[in-house]
Amino acid sequence: MNREPDFLEHLRAELSSGRIWLDRAIVLGYAIAAGLFVVGFTLASDWVFGGFQRFYRAWPWAVLVTTPMITAGIVWFTLRFFPGASGSGIPQIKAALHPALPDERRFMFASLRLTVAKIGLGVAGFAAGLSIGREGPSVQVAAGVMQHARRWLSPNTTIDGRALLVAGGAAGIAAAFNAPLAGVVFAIEELSGRLEARSSGLIITAIVLAGLVAVSAFGNTSYFGVIRVPRLGWDALGPGLLVTLLAGAAGGLFARLLIASLTRAPERLNRWRARFPVRFAAIGGLAVAVIGLVTGGVTFGAGSEAVKQMLQGHDELTPLYTVLKFVATWLTAWCGVPGGIFAPSLSIGAGIGDAVAHLASSDLGPALIALGMAGFLAAVTQAPLTAFIIVMEMVDGHAMVLSLMAAAMLASLISRMISRPLYDTLAEHMVGKAVAASEPVQASPSSSSQPAGPSSS
Repeated sequence: MNREPDFLEHLRAELSSGRIWLDRAIVLGYAIAAGLFVVGFTLASDWVFGGFQRFYRAWPWAVLVTTPMITAGIVWFTLRFFPGASGSGIPQIKAALHPALPDERRFMFASLRLTVAKIGLGVAGFAAGLSIGREGPSVQVAAGVMQHARRWLSPNTTIDGRALLVAGGAAGIAAAFNAPLAGVVFAIEELSGRLEARSSGLIITAIVLAGLVAVSAFGNTSYFGVIRVPRLGWDALGPGLLVTLLAGAAGGLFARLLIASLTRAPERLNRWRARFPVRFAAIGGLAVAVIGLVTGGVTFGAGSEAVKQMLQGHDELTPLYTVLKFVATWLTAWCGVPGGIFAPSLSIGAGIGDAVAHLASSDLGPALIALGMAGFLAAVTQAPLTAFIIVMEMVDGHAMVLSLMAAAMLASLISRMISRPLYDTLAEHMVGKAVAASEPVQASPSSSSQPAGPSSS
């Protein structure tokens, strides 16, 4: 314990086995590949959604046909071939990390096959104009790539599948948001619960390499630019507190709605959804299209452009439009399409902050918008550290660190009074279904004792 490390001894140990370095090189290569997959997903999503916007401007009423058709097609294809790709992607990785899940069932939630499917089906969701984000799916995309590295590693390697999944998920967040700190905190707060010493190097290396790939593609800039925050005094306390309370309550309600919808609670609509999922998706897609028409197209897609406009002082999401964006995002998730809620949550939170800024009639607009984004995202995910760091890095809001942290913590606390943790609850639901499907069906004694013979009519 008290012996000083011997440099030469450690150096000889490091250089003694070429297989160790080969394993490390494989992992590094897969980390770069994970970043490339996320960058490709981002570019494809942006390009396809740009095409949707041009299509909508040319033939706005046509979305009443195309959006339901594409949504129904996505759900049919997902259920038929890739059921593990449905939804956000974060619950799937949490399910794959769950101790109750048998190792042989992990492929149901993270694999290279699901990565490719997630990208294709997620891009199709943007082609339909659905209210989805790509950041949550990027977690499953990158984790699936990193998980694939396990088959090429040596049998006695110290790099286990769990560490690869955590590293991939963290790298996905870092590359999707161009926010490396958020990747580290996300790995601790959402995926692993703690950063083990033996896997911390792997996780940070994956984040760095995937982040470098993203920076090479998009530049070293913040997602929403740099916000100009005036000096925050006591006059900002009231509006800031109001934004936080509204965001916390709305985010808790949103999480509760999603849990009730996606765990198939015994209600009439969910029973009908379970029986006719494709028809339900078509009706949900039609509702999203109608909402998009009513709002002039503002609620289509992730909503990132609306946030940029609001930060520049333009009214993109009025209070009514914010409510409709809330509904459109919920309906999209309820349909079961592969798509995330991170970016739509940020736009909803921004709308809440913008509404309070107009109510207060002050120059605190950008600051209140940032507080709303951090508060609503923290309330939905109940991961306040990840939420405030994501927003801080996306708006370059280092001058608001304490304000964003306080808003995220308070909003998350309010949400916990309203709803169970969203991702944990969905992950446990998925694990329960996977474990039940893996257990052999036992014949009852009464049925086994019946003699074989023709049935009576």
